[in-house]
Amino acid sequence: MVERMWHQSSDVSLVIRTDFAHSREWIEIQEAIVEPQTDGGFTAFVTFVDDHAYDGTTPAQLLETVPADVHHAVAFLVDAKALTHSDRPILAVNLYDYVEDLEDPGKGPQYGATFRVVPSEMWSVQNNLTISNMDWEEFAGNVDADGVFRGFE
Repeated sequence: MVERMWHQSSDVSLVIRTDFAHSREWIEIQEAIVEPQTDGGFTAFVTFVDDHAYDGTTPAQLLETVPADVHHAVAFLVDAKALTHSDRPILAVNLYDYVEDLEDPGKGPQYGATFRVVPSEMWSVQNNLTISNMDWEEFAGNVDADGVFRGFE
């Protein structure tokens, strides 16, 4: 099942539960992620992964599970901090950092980099990174002092 979850459209990002101590909060964060956030009805295109195999998974461990033939731009980890902090800051993990002339051009220096994002801004991160409309650095460079992306000012 772990391998199979990656073999879906790369237009859909994975939201992976890594904390199983906060069930009510997990349901609430899923609802917040899929709620349309703009007048245009923009929402994040995601699949939720609720599998105990990912309990405690770190970004580095997640990268080890990504098959070579999969080309997702970003994945999101819903860890204890995301479920217990009042802002629900979800951990975004960069799965594609294009650098020309690398043996694997998708694994540049920002591959595996992270920042946190509030659920109301996941649509922006997910939509724009997935279609390469914006780069990782544009979001990571606009996080607040606490490392959380809350939108562009």
